[in-house]
Amino acid sequence: MLKATLFADFHKIYPSKFTNVTNGITPRRWLNQANPGLTQLLSQTIGSGFQKDLSLLSKLEPYANDVAFRKAFRDVKRANKVRLAQRIQHLTGIQLNPDALFDVQIKRIHEYKRQLLNVLHVITLYNRIRHGVNTTPRVVIFGGKAAPGYWLAKQIIRLINDVATIVNEDPVVGDKLKVVFYPNYDVSAAEILFPGSDLSEQISTAGTEASGTGNMKMALNGALTIGTLDGANVEIKEEVGDENIFIFGLTTPQVAETKASGYNPWDVYHSNPELKEVMDMIASGFFSVEEPNRYQAIFDTLLHKGDHYLLLADYASYVAKQEEVAKLYQSQEEWSRKAILNVARMAKFSSDRTIGEYANNIWNVKSYKNSEKK
Repeated sequence: MLKATLFADFHKIYPSKFTNVTNGITPRRWLNQANPGLTQLLSQTIGSGFQKDLSLLSKLEPYANDVAFRKAFRDVKRANKVRLAQRIQHLTGIQLNPDALFDVQIKRIHEYKRQLLNVLHVITLYNRIRHGVNTTPRVVIFGGKAAPGYWLAKQIIRLINDVATIVNEDPVVGDKLKVVFYPNYDVSAAEILFPGSDLSEQISTAGTEASGTGNMKMALNGALTIGTLDGANVEIKEEVGDENIFIFGLTTPQVAETKASGYNPWDVYHSNPELKEVMDMIASGFFSVEEPNRYQAIFDTLLHKGDHYLLLADYASYVAKQEEVAKLYQSQEEWSRKAILNVARMAKFSSDRTIGEYANNIWNVKSYKNSEKK
């Protein structure tokens, strides 16, 4: 992003000034502290050395094919989901089924991060359930905050809550679909949300996200990623393998090509009946009966103002990939195997590796181990 767009001219003059270091997360907080159940299981299985050296997680790989270990892994995940469900019920009064797929998107609320694309899928699922289509039970959890002056982001938060009200109170839906906006999202909430996640939503428009760390934290805690080839998703895909991640949507070059070729979101709207139904529900006040025009600005942003972040362009691909997610979740043995491999292959994303690269390649300093004088 820096070389190609933000500082393209500077890079042409001083190409050596830019050095990429993939950021990372501290496993002491985001695994050991946030997920003591998984930490204990891993320690019993491969030893506790990974707590200081995350590369030792690779020892876990063979256990992905061990039926007994997969069962123990699922038991830990379910306990974390029960803990999260209890917390959500305490905060919101919404009762959740911990055996449903916990589909989680927690991050800053912004158009480019495309929480709105997730909402379009939620409404699509809602319509399918109302039309009698059999679906995998799912809980969709949003969390995050908008900048104080970011009015449209706040409208997206409001829409999520309005959709949740309609979906959660519809007797036809029951436990097939629940929607939650986790209130007052912060780091303490994250320590409960990451371990309780089955599916990690990393769906920003390709070419807009510098890296991200929520994707790393979720994968380390045994969630599978659905995402675009954007930010650290690219490197997570390289580490975990194509078959253990759900990638959809336009690539960065395709995004540029789509915009350059005169992208018209109305063409997508008119050619996809499911999408049209969803958009019309938002615009007509289906989710805001007392104020029918409440979300006209969202409709206008996606259609009249050109859909800058290409939500409609990626909608069909996203929905199709979510169908793959739902199908895989019905096979808990295979889902667990892939989730275990995600955990086992997360060593690269430790902040220890990040700091080591800075020390060696940028700061030119050597590590120093303090020793006690005898």
